[in-house]
Amino acid sequence: MQCASHSYDAHWTVRRASLPFRVMPIVARNIVLKLDEPEEILLERVGARLGVSASDILHHAVLKRSLDARKHDDINFVYTVELTLVGGKMAEDRSIKRRHGRGVERIVPKPPIAPDFGDKPLRHRPVIVGFGPAGMFAAVRLAELGYCPIVLERGRPVRARHKDIMQKFYRERQFNPESNLLYGEGGAGTYSDGKVYTRVTDPAVREVLAIFVRFGANPDLLIDAKPHIGSDRLPTICRRIREHIEACGGEVRFESRLDELSVCDGQVQSVTMNGVSEPCGPVLLGIGHSARDTFEMLQRVGVRLESRPFQFGVRIEHPQAMVNRWQYGAQAESPRLPTADYQLVAKGAAGACGDVYSFCMCPGGMILPTNECDGLVATNGASRASRSGEFANSGFVVTLDPATFGNDPLAGLDFQRKWERMAFEATGGSYEVPSQRCADFLFGKASDGQLRTSYPLGGQWCSMGDVLPDVILHALQRALPILDRKMPGFSGAEGLITAPESRASAPVRIVRDRQSRQSLSAADLYPIGEGAGYAGGIVSAAIDGIRSADAIVKRFRPIQK
Repeated sequence: MQCASHSYDAHWTVRRASLPFRVMPIVARNIVLKLDEPEEILLERVGARLGVSASDILHHAVLKRSLDARKHDDINFVYTVELTLVGGKMAEDRSIKRRHGRGVERIVPKPPIAPDFGDKPLRHRPVIVGFGPAGMFAAVRLAELGYCPIVLERGRPVRARHKDIMQKFYRERQFNPESNLLYGEGGAGTYSDGKVYTRVTDPAVREVLAIFVRFGANPDLLIDAKPHIGSDRLPTICRRIREHIEACGGEVRFESRLDELSVCDGQVQSVTMNGVSEPCGPVLLGIGHSARDTFEMLQRVGVRLESRPFQFGVRIEHPQAMVNRWQYGAQAESPRLPTADYQLVAKGAAGACGDVYSFCMCPGGMILPTNECDGLVATNGASRASRSGEFANSGFVVTLDPATFGNDPLAGLDFQRKWERMAFEATGGSYEVPSQRCADFLFGKASDGQLRTSYPLGGQWCSMGDVLPDVILHALQRALPILDRKMPGFSGAEGLITAPESRASAPVRIVRDRQSRQSLSAADLYPIGEGAGYAGGIVSAAIDGIRSADAIVKRFRPIQK
């Protein structure tokens, strides 16, 4: 049975559910409240902007809320508010005219667009490989439109996965190569920071956010300038999305690793998982950036891959209170202020490789292990929804060109693996993270004393020179003094370097046609998401999955109508 359709226009679905569709509200931008002003006066401030009283505002909703902390002695909240006025269109037009259109404008809602279904019959049900953000959102789209997709996920459901990580790995040091922080329900995104801020301007951004809200994310996700779900909430949301896919006729098969992809006469014919071959319809390949064995299989069966630039570096940790002081000054203790983050760039510090820049900054967060097999150490960051942890951490990375590590399509994977294995060996095979104080790194001395880190497996003092390539070492030596000038104390004794941050992006791309979104070497194969080399982060990966699902919808008829 096809699942009931939902509007994909989050703006109108979420914000105007109680209003007639014919109403065309206006929006007021850049409404400012100072730090000590309560949100209860927001309508008064909006009314003053429009030249009306607060009582003349019939309906309203906050569309966006951001924090302006550029001046520590003048911290403000900035709002964008949608509203309708008593008196309807005539009163609204007067307010717009009064402001000469500056900061006030009319919004014309767009009615939902019906899907453009193709007429070609499916040979078999679509198969989605990988249940990370790209695969998950592709599955939502196809399931809701009646295509009954089959999802193959090599890992386990989120509850079993949680036990494998928290009990077996963190407590007992027993690593499961098929159920970890990368593989399992939700993919690497499940235990990531859950940041859904993106610079992507695709209208589907709000669709993705609305789906997260529909399945349990805080509705503030739709209005915050830097939306964030939290690593503690994502597992439940992923489980609810999976249950919805199944209720719509889709199927999610866990512990089903793709062993082989059969390509005959330039077209995908079947998939083999756990030794069993099965004919398939179109295949959406959302394997993530760390399924190295799958990349090797794809190369072996003739799927075209290419090497691509990727990010490599370290993760640096500081006490969160220190970051709050950097960003908020004397107001750092204000209960109204969110946990502070930052975005930093040391321009030109990597020489020919360009800048050193922060990546995936996690306020009040933790550093996590992101290895996909035994004998490796790699790092990532995450924050819970409350962002209440003692430490803040961020990746600091350099973009490496293929010339740095080799132009063979899989050379970047070998480069990552080499340094991750060296990090593992540097700490005696303990899975502890190699660590060094920023100040000690700059002065070329060994760190000693108590090592405090959020990394759940603990850290061990090491020289970064033993676990990082020269290009990264030299870049850090130039970058840290620059960062210290921007945030005094950044490169001091309270800054902790951990390494390596090697999974920021995929060093390989599965080449696809721009228009059809299919692999150039295999018809009906749709590479999607971050692992395919076409996204970077939860939202962009989700959108990429949706767009490829739409490409299938335009070609094929649904299985059921």
